[in-house]
Parts: sequence; structure tokens; C-alpha cells
Amino acid sequence: MSQTVTGFEVHDIRFPTSEQLDGSDAMNPDPDYSAAYVILRTTDGAEGHGFCFTIGRGNEVTAAAIEALRPYVVGRPAPHTAADLAALYFELTHDSQLRWLGPEKGVMHMAAGAVVNAAWDLAAKYAGKPVWEFLAGMTPEELVSLVDFRYLTDALTPDEALEILRAAEPGRAERAATLREQGYPAYTTSPGWLGYSDAKLVGLAKQAVADGFEQIKLKVGGSLDDDRRRMELARAAVGPDIRIAVDANQRWDVSDALRWMSALAPFDPHWIEEPTSPDDILGHAAIRAGQPVKVATGEHVANRVVFKQLLQAGAVDFVQIDAARVAGVNENVAILLLAAKFGVPVCPHAGGVGLCELVQHLSMFDYVAVSGSWDDRVIEYVDHLHEHFADPAVIVSGRYATPTAPGFSARMLPGSIAAHSFPEGPVWQSRRTTEEVSS
Repeated sequence: MSQTVTGFEVHDIRFPTSEQLDGSDAMNPDPDYSAAYVILRTTDGAEGHGFCFTIGRGNEVTAAAIEALRPYVVGRPAPHTAADLAALYFELTHDSQLRWLGPEKGVMHMAAGAVVNAAWDLAAKYAGKPVWEFLAGMTPEELVSLVDFRYLTDALTPDEALEILRAAEPGRAERAATLREQGYPAYTTSPGWLGYSDAKLVGLAKQAVADGFEQIKLKVGGSLDDDRRRMELARAAVGPDIRIAVDANQRWDVSDALRWMSALAPFDPHWIEEPTSPDDILGHAAIRAGQPVKVATGEHVANRVVFKQLLQAGAVDFVQIDAARVAGVNENVAILLLAAKFGVPVCPHAGGVGLCELVQHLSMFDYVAVSGSWDDRVIEYVDHLHEHFADPAVIVSGRYATPTAPGFSARMLPGSIAAHSFPEGPVWQSRRTTEEVSS
């Protein structure tokens, strides 16, 4: 008897991270890490979990967009195969009326990604495999069938994608074994939030090195004098051999980025992340050409088409996919293939609730079945909020341990969902009561 999706729950979940300035940067000074969260339930009691990451206000808008996708999922056979997952992805992203709201960008596209990712979580659980292994066990033909090549064929054709995947196929088993033994390289942003004191920055930077990380990241873009001071402190704390990336979170115009990064260059930044608008392809290209630091971007890039153009324009040295920004696993497979075609390493964004849990699967799949390499590749790691997940990301000596539990590591604990639901959860009710008393 085939299983059917009968349940579709949506939750507005928020964590008050702004209270400790966790996640603070030049553009986002007071984030409350949040998830518009969806649970698919089936006739046999199986569950698929997915979400969009936001930073607080507007999370209810994203949750409403997910709710609008209910009719496309409830009553549908539960997904098991690449064909099932491709069909759902194409239906959600090709619906003509929903597509008008983007097309293929913004809140509606992110909502589609949450549902698609929940479907992957469900299908991988049926297969008894973590998503990275489920993906890496598919044939090149199945993987190509997941991808929407519309608008991509001037840069990547289905035949070229097949060639990339077939070239990586012979070494899959060996790389999977290496991955299980060694884990995947990580870097940490935990020392570098802009709201942290100098003492906290230095202490956390030293701790990161002691924990085995070979790269850290600092937020920049508030004040050039402050950034120079903080970079000098961080460099002294970690020494000359640890990479320090910097992240402006879209703060600058092109001229500001050129001036700022030329001033920070003596401290040997590994890359400058999101130096300008994520939509400004030519701006990124100008920044890459006009100063000595390598350029990374992608966490706010709306879709595969913008990634294609960044690569075509030679505008990035590192592609930063985000598991919950584009339309889920399928679109990220397309982006990984594009990056492999252009020979640009992928270093995912994971600085938000649940993103570490998700994106580890995509990088591990890339290593096993697409690029076949982890040279110049690292996954971001931020050490907070993992305790709210049933299968949290695990770091061992500065590397992501390979997930073994079936699914996408996306299942949030029921108690965490209940406590942090907005605005009725007790965490938010207590804050509202405190605010009312103090006023």
C-alpha cells in the first residue's frame, strides 16, 4: 500500500538571539534567529521536516507562503525516488500564478524550498539514509533529472552535467569512506559577531584554534578603524597560519568595498564575503578585480540563474550556497554542478538556526559525487541552537562529523517548537509580560 501525505503543519519559531547579540553584523544588528517550519506527515506515521531561515520580523510572512503550498502536497503520494522529488520541485517552482510573485526568488521561492527540503527529509528516511548518502547513491541520470536547466544551458547543459557526474562516479565509494573517517572541513564564525567585545573576540578566536579550526570569520563594515583594530587583535590571537575571512553582509557600495578591503589587506583576509548587494554581479566582478582579497558570496543569492551569471562574469572565488534560500535540494544540485563546471569551490553559508544541520549534507554530497574534492572548501559552523535538533551537527577537531541518521537532520525537538513558537510560546509570552511590567 502506497503512503500518502495527509498532514501539513506550519510553525513560526523564533529564538531571542538578539539579547546576546549572537548573529550581529553591520547590516543586521539585532537578529532573532527564526525558522518558518513545516512538517509533512504521512498515512504510515512518517514525517518530513523542512524550514526557511529568517532573522525575526517577517517570519510570519514566510510561514504564510509555506501554508499557501498545502494544496500541492496534501493528498500526494509520499516521495521515495528522484522522479518523485523532481516532480514536486518542478510543480512548486513552475506554477504560473505563484511564479508571478518571484519569479523564482523571494519569500515564495524560499517557501517552496522549505517544502522541497521536507520532502527530501521524508524520502531519505524511507530509504534509511542521510540525505548526503541518499543523493550520492543516485545515478548521474537521476541527479540530472532533478535539475531545472531552463536559463542555464548557455553555461551548463544536461550533457555537460552528466559528464561531470560520470567523471566523479568511479571514486564515490572511496570518498564516502574517507568522509566517514575524517569528516568535512569546517570554519567558525562564532568569534566574529560585530556586537562582541574585543575581549570576547580574542578569547573565542583562541578557543577556535584550540578546538582545531583552521579558519575563523569576522564581521566587518561598521567602522573601518574598528575593523582594523579587530583584525589586528584576531590576527595576533590566532597567528599567521590560521585563515581569517571577513564578511560585510552587503554593507558597501563598490567604491567603499575597494577602499575598505585595501585597508584590511595587510592582515591577510582569506576572503571578503557579501561586499555589496547580492544582486550586483558586475559590482562583485569590479570588487574582485579592484583589490587583492578574494570574493565570496551566495547566502542571499536568489536562484541558480544569478549564481550562473556570477560564475560567467568571473565575479566570485568562492560560491556560498544556502540550504534554505533557494528552492531546496534540487536547485542546490544545479548550483553545485555550475560551480563544478567553472571550477569554483563551494563554501556554504550556515550561520543560522538549523543551517549547519542542512548544508553539511550538500557539501558532503558535492565531495562524494560532484566535485570530488574538498580543496579550498569549508562549511561554516556557528556554535548555537544545535541543542534544539534531534540530530544536531557535530564538530570534531574542526571538522563536521558525517551524519548517519536517516533524513536531512532537520527535525526540531517538539519541546523547542512549543517553547519558541511566536507569539504564543512561553519564551515569547514571558518576554511580553516582562516588557509590560517594565513599561
